[in-house]
Parts: sequence; C-alpha cells; structure tokens
Amino acid sequence: MTDNSLRSVTVERTSTGHFVATNARGGSVSFGTGAAGDTEFTPVELLLAALGGCTAVDVDIATTRHAEPTSFTVAVRGTKVDDDLGNRLTDLAVTFHVAFPDGEGAERARAILPRAVRTSHDRLCTVSRTVETGTPVTATIADA
Repeated sequence: MTDNSLRSVTVERTSTGHFVATNARGGSVSFGTGAAGDTEFTPVELLLAALGGCTAVDVDIATTRHAEPTSFTVAVRGTKVDDDLGNRLTDLAVTFHVAFPDGEGAERARAILPRAVRTSHDRLCTVSRTVETGTPVTATIADA
C-alpha cells in the first residue's frame, strides 16, 4: 500500500449521540443518532451521501469539460431492513437529475452523461464498488 492509497478518518464523540469525523486534511463533518429535533446526518445518511457524492464527482468532472450544467442533483435512497442478516440497507438507488443549456458543448455533455454515470458505477466510484463487492470490515479495540 502506498501513501496515496490509504484513506482514513477519525471519529470523535462530542456529546451523547453526537460525533465529528475529521479527515487527514483537517476537514470535518458532524453527525449523530438522528434523534428528534436533530438536523445532523446519521451514519446511514452519510453512507447514502457518499454513494451519491462519489458518482456525482466522477460525472461532474466528465460532463463539465463540455458544458456547465444548469442543474445537477443526485437523489440517493435505500430501504433499511432488519432480518436474519441484521440491520442493513437494501434497494440502493442513485438517480441523476442533470440538465444542460443549449449549445454544442451542452449536446456533447448530454451525450456522454449516460456513459459517465455507467463508468463511475462500474469502475470508478470507490464507494459503490466497495459496497457492491462486499468488502469485509473489521472492528477492534486498541490495546485489548
């Protein structure tokens, strides 16, 4: 593994049910349990945002080489189930709503949009590729 391949965040508890994740570059995002009255994202919502965001970044880079979109929204959904396999999401779906203005560059952006979405999903997006391949997760306690 090279230094460029490692990805990491640190999650710190800030109060009961509230946490902050910080990346190696110093960026942070707060999240919590989703208790009544809280507006913070839950971990599941962050996962959905990561699924949509990963593909959105790829598609944005590919299409905006040709034209700036007039609108660009990605809707991500999943159904939470609790069955013999435990709590998990099923029926994950990422849906793009993208529009471009008139013009030659915009025609090219519209033409490559389906391929950009497909290529991101099938090869480029680390988040959806990780979810779909079912990468094992280990949980340990330091110094135990």
